Amino acid sequence: MSTPAEYYRSLPPVSKVYGVTCLMTTTAYYLQLYGIWRIALSYELVLKRFQVWRLITNFFFLGPFSLSFAFRLLMIARYGVSLERGPFDKRTAEYVWMLIFGALSLLVMAIVPYLWSPFMGGSLVFMIVYIWGREFPNERINFYGLVSFKGFYLPWTYLAVDLLLGNPLKPDIMGMVAGHLYYFLAVLHPLAGGRNILKTPLWVHKLVVFWGKGTQVNSPVQQDPNAGMAFRGRSYRLNGNQRSRQAEAETSAPMQPAADPNPGVSFRGKSYRLGGKD
Repeated sequence: MSTPAEYYRSLPPVSKVYGVTCLMTTTAYYLQLYGIWRIALSYELVLKRFQVWRLITNFFFLGPFSLSFAFRLLMIARYGVSLERGPFDKRTAEYVWMLIFGALSLLVMAIVPYLWSPFMGGSLVFMIVYIWGREFPNERINFYGLVSFKGFYLPWTYLAVDLLLGNPLKPDIMGMVAGHLYYFLAVLHPLAGGRNILKTPLWVHKLVVFWGKGTQVNSPVQQDPNAGMAFRGRSYRLNGNQRSRQAEAETSAPMQPAADPNPGVSFRGKSYRLGGKD
């Protein structure tokens, strides 16, 4: 059995960063390092005071330490990691783009006053769970030893759990809507012959390359812009050293008499070949 440190190092990069950031955000809140409303979503403050960080930071607060917080963190650790190791294996840029698209979709929904929420991290996590259920619809789930069902029903099961815990269902449903929108545009619509309008933008590939974590197959951005230059440089120097050694050998070799430029060379050549046949 692996140690906690080994388990942490084995986690894929995106899920690890998001889960750890959510944990540190709540921990810092309990240590009173910041006021909770400093990171909440407020379009009025974004537009009037240009506090644009609120468009991002609200996705990293999953609520205070509680059973619901533990459930959300376990969702990231299990289903987010499973997606990143499964359907999004070696597709780090596409996984990052999925989360960015989900966050943008939730921000658009939050423009409607009824759908607004100060923190939408739970909705983003629920989007991950919904996409996992669509990617693994026939996976058998043993829900904490209580009940067994197919993966397709996983988000609905967590929805029922939140209902029993007395949590609001609106953030969960918003996450499911964002997840269905992504899955339809990225998977179902292209499979039906439509155009893939959710192709990962070039700037996301550049962002992942700049980050230096994860792997993206067939990436339009080269992982290392200087890759191959060092090899070519060493190859050139090796060839140069070889030429230097050849020149040195030619210089140190004893002088050979110059070949006779007279036409007799042809006759002597033929005489040599006849002698070789004897």
